[in-house]
Amino acid sequence: VQLQASGGGLVQAGGSLRLSCTASGSIFMLNTLGWFRQAPGKQRELVAGTNSVGDINYADSVKGRFTISRDDAKRTVVLQMNSLKPEDTAVYYCNAALRSSAWGSWRDYWGQGTQVTVSS
Repeated sequence: VQLQASGGGLVQAGGSLRLSCTASGSIFMLNTLGWFRQAPGKQRELVAGTNSVGDINYADSVKGRFTISRDDAKRTVVLQMNSLKPEDTAVYYCNAALRSSAWGSWRDYWGQGTQVTVSS
């Protein structure tokens, strides 16, 4: 199983970026899909997550600015980021908890990370 993330880049404060992450490989069922970020010198933190029944959770710092969505048929999770701030600068990682078969256990997978830089 692989997670391929895309969409990072450099943007001015107040701008928008859209991150996308697609899972490929042997996937039987998806559970949680989410985005984490890690800024230099800081711990990785949850930005937004969604589970298989549609519950969504956002970090307080991004509420009202970021929107997470998922398309299980396409095995994709998208993070729409609006009103970006310099403090949003970080490497963003997508995460998926999934099962590769009906008999397999739930496992966590990570994408390769995509850099988001917001200039002031």
